[in-house]
Amino acid sequence: MLTRPPSSPRRAGRLLILLLLPAVPASLALALVSGSLDAGWPTLLTLATGGDGGLPGQVVLELRLPRALAAFATGGLLALAGTLMQVLLRNPLADPYVLGVSGGAAVAALGAMIAGAAAVWLPLAGFAGALLSTFLVFGLARGEGSWTGTRLLLTGVVVAAGWGALISLLLSLGPTAQLRGMLFWLMGDLAHAGHAGLGFTVLGLGLALTLPLARQLNLLARGDLQAGALGVAVQPLRLRLYVLASLLTAGAVALAGSVGFVGLVVPHLLRLLGATDHRVLMPAAVLLGGVLLTLADTLARTVIAPQQLPVGVVTALVGVPVFLYLLRRESRR
Repeated sequence: MLTRPPSSPRRAGRLLILLLLPAVPASLALALVSGSLDAGWPTLLTLATGGDGGLPGQVVLELRLPRALAAFATGGLLALAGTLMQVLLRNPLADPYVLGVSGGAAVAALGAMIAGAAAVWLPLAGFAGALLSTFLVFGLARGEGSWTGTRLLLTGVVVAAGWGALISLLLSLGPTAQLRGMLFWLMGDLAHAGHAGLGFTVLGLGLALTLPLARQLNLLARGDLQAGALGVAVQPLRLRLYVLASLLTAGAVALAGSVGFVGLVVPHLLRLLGATDHRVLMPAAVLLGGVLLTLADTLARTVIAPQQLPVGVVTALVGVPVFLYLLRRESRR
């Protein structure tokens, strides 16, 4: 079951959004001024006032800005997909990777790397693999009859395990010279992310398609019977949620590879803070997910600079203890 609704979930969600809005430019600005090259706040101020900024300015505009925007878009996509998945499966532990979407993307992207495809094709390969996994899971779960959340979840877990075996096989057969790049992609890496515009386009379309469903999501979170009794067409709504969440996940995977815990932790954290109304929960999840992944990527490329860590390592190191703390706090209520 999802967390119980507070007395004023919509008001709590609006307050969270107001608190998160200034965090968006703050996190992006911090990402722009942080790094091994000295391009701090004076450089950012020069660029903001129309100045040149020299070499530090070029680093900010050509390297850090596209990466920071890609990180924000990826975090927003994962958080929104996680919100939809948790309603779809009525399980707060569900996240975009439970149903094997990331596994399909990983197999396709690793296959493209081994085949020697140019880097520009890797996001497209990941996107195609994620879509293939989506249709595979849905087809197997549906069979000849209708499908339920439990059947979908179990099918996704099995398909994800199959993708995991293929990933191990590809890593074993892959050229030694490419193993580092393959492992970084599997752990989530924004070093080569350059399609932030595509990410924001998918994110905007996702919000435009899911926000009108917010009232139905609120009813579905109470249970299928209650939602059906109040006029919600449960099965068509579940199908739409599944397809939308998978497409959002595919977009995130295409941008940054496999980045875990954002889609799991962010919706759960917001619900614990009182945002249970999906009319505000979904936009709040986009903002918080984007801010958290932007900060995580900033930490990943600065903590041991000039070396960089995969951002997925940072989200896992931070996400695991935070999630355990939130679960322990919830169990005491």
